Amino acid sequence: MERLGERLGERSAARLAAVLRHLSPRPAAAPAPVSIPTSAQVSVVPQSGRFCYTLDNDLLTTEQRQFYEDNGYLLIKNLVSDEDIERFRKEFWRICRREVKPPGIMIMKDESLRSQFGQSENVVNKVQDFQEDEELFRYCTLPEVLKYVECFTGPNIMAMHTMLINKLPDSDKQTFLHPMHQDLHYFPFRPASRIVCAWTAMERAHQDNGCLVVQPGTHRTALKPHGYPECEGKTNKLFHGLLDEDEKTPKVHLVMEKGDTVFFHPLLIHGSGINRTSGFRKSISCHFASSECHYIDVKNTTQEHLEKELQEMVCKKYDATSVELKDIWNFRARLVQGERINL
Repeated sequence: MERLGERLGERSAARLAAVLRHLSPRPAAAPAPVSIPTSAQVSVVPQSGRFCYTLDNDLLTTEQRQFYEDNGYLLIKNLVSDEDIERFRKEFWRICRREVKPPGIMIMKDESLRSQFGQSENVVNKVQDFQEDEELFRYCTLPEVLKYVECFTGPNIMAMHTMLINKLPDSDKQTFLHPMHQDLHYFPFRPASRIVCAWTAMERAHQDNGCLVVQPGTHRTALKPHGYPECEGKTNKLFHGLLDEDEKTPKVHLVMEKGDTVFFHPLLIHGSGINRTSGFRKSISCHFASSECHYIDVKNTTQEHLEKELQEMVCKKYDATSVELKDIWNFRARLVQGERINL
């Protein structure tokens, strides 16, 4: 860890140390409150009766709240500026070219091309856990994004999971089809109603280049069993999908312009198709949660096999012998607004 400290700096090394703890779990004191200004626009108590999935606020209209209540997602047009998106795009290119190497970042490549090409935009399909990359993490702190996030989480906001997706042109083997799934499958914290994803299109997303597909209203269902799909070709790591998908449930393709942002519930069933064009389809996203959420034990649940897979990946990446799931999430999580309470 001393060598890691020299390379990463004290702050990053301290965060990484949490992931690499080899001690048995033991009770820990509650973290000291950390305060970041809030907009003070949102009540932390959900309105009883009509709305279960949004909090009282001065931003969303009654119609917008009702749409999210009924469908589990809300699309806001032209939310993120072209200037910010181009800055994110340039940072992605720098990461692909290895000009920057943010600590803790996970760079995922097309399994079918891994042995043929070096690391480039033509191979990298996802940059995940970019919480230590100052330029990409700016997305998670944009005031125009956080003011909407606060309507779902309340004023104390943690950025929990970050991704930049680069959906590559695909083949008939459907390497980059992300099967229908629920994001809560990946998260060991609750309650689900205080978690929301912000997903921003970095160029026009449509059915031909693999836009998001959602099943409206499925956020009202329970968390379902997930696993790897049975399909031809190689499956990319952690691209889990529903094991028993109801094909009769209506689907909506979310056609989005550059800068459009969709906010959606972690139980909403969604996915994305393959990219049938010759270009790339990029998006940047973050899952936010109220810092008042709490961790759960996923042992003996449908999420247990995911815990083991994630632990194996982290141990291999950092040459560790064991790691706790909560420690992995403690490393990923960063406070972006308000006070840090539980997470």
